[in-house]
Amino acid sequence: QEFVTVLVRDPRTQKEDSWHSYIDYEIFIHTNSMCFTRKTSCVRRRFREFVWLRQRLQSNAVLIQLPELPSKTPFFNMNNPHHVDHRRQGLQEFLEKILQDALLLSDSRLHLFLQTQLSPEDMEACVSGQTKYSVADAIHKFASLNRRFPIEHEERKKGKNDADSDSESSSSGLRPSDDSISCGRKASPASEES
Repeated sequence: QEFVTVLVRDPRTQKEDSWHSYIDYEIFIHTNSMCFTRKTSCVRRRFREFVWLRQRLQSNAVLIQLPELPSKTPFFNMNNPHHVDHRRQGLQEFLEKILQDALLLSDSRLHLFLQTQLSPEDMEACVSGQTKYSVADAIHKFASLNRRFPIEHEERKKGKNDADSDSESSSSGLRPSDDSISCGRKASPASEES
């Protein structure tokens, strides 16, 4: 029997700049489902990326009523563990419901969201065929390059290490993401949510 286990866990405060901070959450997937390119994965996402995902899924599946995300309240306090955990639980429930729907599981954006650290812009470019790599390539390369997005083939020819290597490079054709390094980053002091 097929299963998909999703865990939203380990909320961490990330410093965006000297005035702004945000919380991101680790999304861990373990599955034997044929729908997934990788059977286990671990990425970090922030609340506004969940909002983007829900909007994209809803626009592509207009007849499906998608579950709600936890509400974005002006009173959300990043320093309040109850607020943070309540949001984490809501995000997990959202993903659990999404992953039970076969139509939503066919959306490439969902797989890129769950199994790569691509930004929403880069996910859109990949899904619309504007990149040199496919959705499956993006997922495989993200996993094989220690959670970094792929080094383009031409860069490998220029003397970079082979894809078989464990080395990392931030010189992909895409904007590098701070949270693409690993799921276990150090927390930063909080100021406000963005």
